[in-house]
Amino acid sequence: MPILDWSLTVLLLAGGLVGAVIPLLPGTTLILAGVVLHKLLAPASLSWLVVGWVALLWLLSLVLEVTGVMLGTRLGGGSKWGMLGAGGGALAGAMVSLPALLLGTMLGAILAERVARKRNLRELLLAGMGAGLGFAFSYLSRLACALTMIGVFILAALRA
Repeated sequence: MPILDWSLTVLLLAGGLVGAVIPLLPGTTLILAGVVLHKLLAPASLSWLVVGWVALLWLLSLVLEVTGVMLGTRLGGGSKWGMLGAGGGALAGAMVSLPALLLGTMLGAILAERVARKRNLRELLLAGMGAGLGFAFSYLSRLACALTMIGVFILAALRA
């Protein structure tokens, strides 16, 4: 049974790490699921405190991911329309590739600001750059949270 427990855990952690890199996959959620499953299948191997820390990191990853693009767009001078456009552009770009996701985020913010607010070119580019930087922040923070979650799990599992 321990082989099955560890196999499922490693599969979920690896899938979560891939999901932290590839957009539209629930990376940190898979990692949390792997840690909780491991705790349930092998209760002596982890404390609930460790599961709690991993869950807190999961929540942090969600907050940073959602707010990154919005704050970036806003700091770039974009409005709520730019934030919505960035989100729509991100969804469209995610269907293609990671570079298209970044470009879609930026273009979505630019187009939404142009249509809804009739902004000049400089303001449009600033909103688009803000959205792009916000996306980069979200992406890197999601990856950092995923790596930290896995690190906390590994350290706790090695101590058990």
